[in-house]
Amino acid sequence: MASQIKKPFISEPVLTVSTPPHWHCGRSVSGLMMETILALLPVALLAIMQFGIEAARVVALSCVVAVVTEAICLKITGRDVSIDDYSSLLTGLLFAFLLPASAPWWLVIVGSSLSIILGRILFGGPGASPLCAPLVAWAVCRISWKYLMDMDLSMLNTEFLYPLSQLKLYGPEAVSGFNYLDLFLGKQIGGLGAVQVSGVLLGGIYLIVRKHIRPHIPLAFLAGVFMTASIYFLIDDTRYANPFFHLLTGSVIFGAFFLATDSASSPVGHIPMILFGLIGGIFVIIIRVYSVYPDGVPFAILIANLLTPILDKIRPKPFKTK
Repeated sequence: MASQIKKPFISEPVLTVSTPPHWHCGRSVSGLMMETILALLPVALLAIMQFGIEAARVVALSCVVAVVTEAICLKITGRDVSIDDYSSLLTGLLFAFLLPASAPWWLVIVGSSLSIILGRILFGGPGASPLCAPLVAWAVCRISWKYLMDMDLSMLNTEFLYPLSQLKLYGPEAVSGFNYLDLFLGKQIGGLGAVQVSGVLLGGIYLIVRKHIRPHIPLAFLAGVFMTASIYFLIDDTRYANPFFHLLTGSVIFGAFFLATDSASSPVGHIPMILFGLIGGIFVIIIRVYSVYPDGVPFAILIANLLTPILDKIRPKPFKTK
């Protein structure tokens, strides 16, 4: 009788999708997106409390348009419709938070759809974009319809002022009367969610505690803003504002925790993440000082996004190697 030879067990090949080595590896995409949306709920509530039904209108419309646009685009391109992972919903929410509460309905629709088409689908779908998707749409809208995206011109019916335009037009003496606590509590004009500093900070800390994001990029981004603003302030405090003013105005805190940390468009290594955050923070102040745009956060993060492939190549060498 011929002896039976057992073949070695060979498992079936398993297709895997590589993911960046962030802390949240192992969790489902839908779970990660939902946690981020939950972290932004206090921001949404504060925005509605401050700007009223107009804020709710912008947020709801942007979210619905983003989800519907992604579903249509995936269907047209023959891909699986995977809108149940909440990523398109989060994109629409982030874009809405960058808009003034007075944004007309058609601008919200155009911008939200562009955040999906230009920010995600054009580059291959979710997770493939080299740029932060909401910021791509914001940049198109800001350049194309500058008056509708101008916070001062579009928010004339509010009692609050836009601190950054006051600084740009009249210098630091004009903003010396702003109370830092009021700025922290969102009593200023700006993106309807981005200016809710207290809510954004609470949500950002929640994401770090939950290990959804690493603290490297947010802390480095804020450090870059603070250090660069401090240098200008020390050079001439009659021309440049206090660094604390820069931290609490515009979309600095929102950008640090929710835009710069976009996993698809930011580096994954420790050193690259720190450099990415510092570069973004430095450019915020440079744009605020030298450009015509009062708030440099969106453009600064987009510039840092373009440098991500270069920064990702920075890897520390093993010990005792040449």
